[in-house]
Amino acid sequence: MAILLVLTGGCENTNRSSLGKLTPPDGNNVLVVAHRGYWRTAPENSLQAIENSIEIGADIVEIDVRKTKDNQFVLMHDETVDRTTNGSGKVEDYTLDSLKQLYLKDVTGALTQQKIPTLKEVMLLAKGRILVNLDKSENYISEVYELLRETGTVQQAIFKGSKPISIVRQKYGSVLDSIVYMPIVNRETSPTADYINEFEKGINPMAYEVIYETEDSPIIEYIETIKENKDHVWVNTLWASLCAGRDDDKAVDNPDEAWGWVIQNGATILQTDRPKLMLSYLRKKGLHK
Repeated sequence: MAILLVLTGGCENTNRSSLGKLTPPDGNNVLVVAHRGYWRTAPENSLQAIENSIEIGADIVEIDVRKTKDNQFVLMHDETVDRTTNGSGKVEDYTLDSLKQLYLKDVTGALTQQKIPTLKEVMLLAKGRILVNLDKSENYISEVYELLRETGTVQQAIFKGSKPISIVRQKYGSVLDSIVYMPIVNRETSPTADYINEFEKGINPMAYEVIYETEDSPIIEYIETIKENKDHVWVNTLWASLCAGRDDDKAVDNPDEAWGWVIQNGATILQTDRPKLMLSYLRKKGLHK
């Protein structure tokens, strides 16, 4: 059975599952993940994008974690700051103080007054309000874990990775037993059944991220195994190659053929670039509490 997450803290909508507890899927509630925050309303990976995700009722916000030259953790999807700020160069070549001199761009490329947030700032903002998926943090789990302990947010952060549990355990030891870790299942996962079984025996994950490029992908067959273990099935509807073409763009015209199909095929957590539209769709279907 999947683990139980209990968060503390107040917020406007106390019915949202991410504020109380994340229990094994019951078939009547699909969780929504805002990819890089609600970036259509604020710069991606910004504090405002995260705040906006909370305000619309998203259950989880996905962020990208990178490390600075002086070993500080900040939010940035790309290796460089070129695309999303008025600066240039790699994040790892900047100190935190120098990064804080830059300004973030919005989706149109216009410069804003938003600055690159630290992971600590983000976790304090999210504390007790929303679950956080820490993408690109697989190589820093032990260090990030200490930051989460400091901020009191260990149990509302989700780590993930695609390596077998034997490798993850060897690298991170007992830390793996103290965090929420989500294995990734894709076409490179082999043998898939053994991969899942070993994780079930080792840490009993709360969810698996499942990636399938086509409707006849053998990966889809393992969704039933994951659900039998009472674990969540996380599917990304960001791009066609992640969900057999049933992506966010398709959902704009026909959500039943996109998100509806993915849900019918076992997904209980959906990561999207259109969180507000998805929430509206799910609520109309009675699939979001």
